[in-house]
Amino acid sequence: MLANFYDQAEEMISQIGERVTSRRVLILSILLAEKQAISHSEIEEHITDDKKLNRVTLYRILEWLNKNGLIHKIVSGDRKWRFRVNIYSGLHKHAHFKCLRCLTVICLNNVKAEYNLPLPEGYQSQEMDLTIRGLCAVCS
Repeated sequence: MLANFYDQAEEMISQIGERVTSRRVLILSILLAEKQAISHSEIEEHITDDKKLNRVTLYRILEWLNKNGLIHKIVSGDRKWRFRVNIYSGLHKHAHFKCLRCLTVICLNNVKAEYNLPLPEGYQSQEMDLTIRGLCAVCS
């Protein structure tokens, strides 16, 4: 299944002018294959024994992908980070929905999460998260 996403992952990395490595391609292809945001441990479950990475290496790759705008991190109520591919180029400016029962987190690309909120003088906003919590279609 992942083989279908390797070429797309390679292309995404090369488009930003960065070095394409087999490990970066592997992690990005796992995230491309997912329909929802997944956690570090869920990513590990997709990695076969012959391609195992230690946890630190996986965290570094995820941070690199995030820093380079290929994925984004979503903080969850269970205090786990979840990761999702940035489908649209540019900044991550959409909301998320988290199911309180099954803990599924999905991106709501049609829900704008960009607001011009007044901040105290001298303050500068860098990011904002909008997460809607409730029950997904399966759990409701």
